Amino acid sequence: MSPDHDYQNLLAGKLYRAHNIQPEHRSTSGKVLVQKINQLPRKQIDQIKTLERQLFASCGTDVFIQPPFEVDYGRHISIGDHFYCNSNAILLDTNEIRIGNNVMIGPRVNLFTAGHPVDALIRNQEWEFAQAITISDNVWLGGNVTVLPGVTIGAGTVVGAGSVVTKDLPADVIAVGNPARILRSITAEDHAFWQAKFASQ
Repeated sequence: MSPDHDYQNLLAGKLYRAHNIQPEHRSTSGKVLVQKINQLPRKQIDQIKTLERQLFASCGTDVFIQPPFEVDYGRHISIGDHFYCNSNAILLDTNEIRIGNNVMIGPRVNLFTAGHPVDALIRNQEWEFAQAITISDNVWLGGNVTVLPGVTIGAGTVVGAGSVVTKDLPADVIAVGNPARILRSITAEDHAFWQAKFASQ
């Protein structure tokens, strides 16, 4: 069997044609499994979690994605410990999506690793590309956030609802807007404020 150059190019962030990817490397199995997850009754949490662990490349402890959600491959997603994702997420893992520990994701969040050339002549020949997304430890993405191909979000960062993240974000900042811009750093005063709130409960 000849090497699957298009699938290799896909994972390397190079141009590829999806229709040339060999059957054993296509995304069908992941789409079928997530369809099964989405059709389960909401009360069957244990079965949903079991199938979700089968869907991903790797999965830590205490991980749950609230159905319904969608993936491309599923097997290109790796997740750390203590992860929660609210419903209606689209995890377009054409390339890798790497999620760290203690990450929280709001409803209707989109992680898009796939893209198309801005040159129409190339795009019309069905060339595509995909670049990995990395969500570091302790990140919180608010509802309706979209993260675009190739982006890394640094540890501890918060992205406000509705933001579109087009470029890397550093650690420990609050970012908002379309395109997302750094609003401010997360400070010692923030930690003190929330620690005091917690202590007063």
